[in-house]
Amino acid sequence: MNDEQKRKQLNKYKAFATGLFVLMVVLFIVTTLLQKNNDSHWIGFVRAFAEAAMVGALADWFAVTALFKHPLGLPIPHTNLIENSKEKLGDNLGSFVVSNFLSPQNIRPYIQKIKISNFVGEWLDKEKNQTALIGNLSDIVMDILNKLDDTEVSTFISKKVTEMTEEIRLNKILGNGIIYLLDKNDHQKIVTNLSKQIKDYIVENDEMIQNKVKEGSYSFIPSFIDNKIADKISSGLADFFKDVEENPTHEIRNLITKKIYEFSNDLKELPRWNDEFKTIKNDFLSTDKLEGYSKDIWVSIKNTLYKELQEQDSSLKKYISKNLNEFSNNLKTDENLQNKIDHWVRVTAYKYILKNTHQAGKLISSTVGNWQGKELSQKMELEVGKDLQFIRVNGTIVGGLVGLIIYTIVHFFI
Repeated sequence: MNDEQKRKQLNKYKAFATGLFVLMVVLFIVTTLLQKNNDSHWIGFVRAFAEAAMVGALADWFAVTALFKHPLGLPIPHTNLIENSKEKLGDNLGSFVVSNFLSPQNIRPYIQKIKISNFVGEWLDKEKNQTALIGNLSDIVMDILNKLDDTEVSTFISKKVTEMTEEIRLNKILGNGIIYLLDKNDHQKIVTNLSKQIKDYIVENDEMIQNKVKEGSYSFIPSFIDNKIADKISSGLADFFKDVEENPTHEIRNLITKKIYEFSNDLKELPRWNDEFKTIKNDFLSTDKLEGYSKDIWVSIKNTLYKELQEQDSSLKKYISKNLNEFSNNLKTDENLQNKIDHWVRVTAYKYILKNTHQAGKLISSTVGNWQGKELSQKMELEVGKDLQFIRVNGTIVGGLVGLIIYTIVHFFI
């Protein structure tokens, strides 16, 4: 019911209560005139009822009117109570609401009934809601991208990269990385593959070995002897590297592992390696180069996001939609997830409400206190004025009955 309807209803009941008072006035006047010319006893009873009813109606009219305004516009003390006491009324109303509606024992039963997970799951399951959510998120991100200054962002990226790399020791990172591979024995694959490649190369290039042997041999040594020596060298080397390839515990493997460990430790600890890598890092990440890298990275990220957010069926939106579907399904079927989310929401809401109950009291108090006195009176009268008119009606009837009883007692017993 809006204010206009409430106003019409209030005026209707005011008219009814006032009409009843006017009826008693008319009845009193008529019975007074009749009593002068008629000795009938019943007229006295009616007149007594009407007289007392008028008094009751006027008394209650005054009491009801004094709540909202000055009766007849006269500044009578202790009238227009709501306007004169609006600050106190606001404070008391705020305290009443906080004490009786926002107390822990009152809000706990309602908090415990909250089950938001299933509602969110059902809401996200609808395609139109997903589309609206993704569209709104896209608009927000694009608005943020439009407001960001490219120069400031690239400078920020460059600055953060510089801060992160200042304390980075590349020689330690590389040394630890090599040791990690050694500890996992992954380097043995390299040794095996390298041994096979050397073996195959020797077998496939035995003629080159023969030529090298002849070039280093003396002229008086026959060719067949040089060839025999070359074959022995080729087969010996091929067999050696074949053995290294096939034997995982070959001593050369252990020697290689030992030497790599030594190199890794030197790489980590020796100052010269630290200086060399620092020089490489400074050359690669100089201020000018870093600013250029940062600008290129930011422009690439920004353009990619623009493209993904603007296209209706972009990979990013499909990925988000896929995850929303999975999340929606989990919310509807996974009881453990539902209980976790609902419990978190309940605890958070309970703590937040209790933490801010005083704010509700302040809001009510300040709102009522900031209203104009006349406006507050009008609002209150619209809300409760209709019921207060029944006080006037009851005052008229009850006053009349009391007057009638008193008249009867006086007439018959005194």
